[in-house]
Amino acid sequence: MEMVIDFPGGARVDAHFGGFTVKTDQAPYAGGEGSAPAPFSVFLASIGTCAGIYVLSFCQHRGLPTDDIRIVQRVQGNRLTGMVDNIELEIQVPPTFPEKYYAALVRSADQCAVKKHLENPPKFNVHTTVVEPVA
Repeated sequence: MEMVIDFPGGARVDAHFGGFTVKTDQAPYAGGEGSAPAPFSVFLASIGTCAGIYVLSFCQHRGLPTDDIRIVQRVQGNRLTGMVDNIELEIQVPPTFPEKYYAALVRSADQCAVKKHLENPPKFNVHTTVVEPVA
């Protein structure tokens, strides 16, 4: 997969891929306009939404309604390092949701590809190339 990242102005940075555009911006206190989420917020949202895809699929395959299910993600950071120390995903279900599926919901959310990549991170290769401007 290839993504093209560009800079549409101000503190905005957008990613283009597969016919989609993910827009990001910085908060006003960080020099942006707050017109879109910050890149790190998009990253964090990818964790919860990825887990959600697996929970949704689990329920759909069993004919279980998802109307009243939600995932609450809580992020705890380390004040000294500024890094994330813990991410909690709480799968909230209605009282009518069958208890026999609680553990299976957790196992399905644990299959999240984003989470698995964080547990076994890729190597990064950042470099510069010179290209001629597009006319």
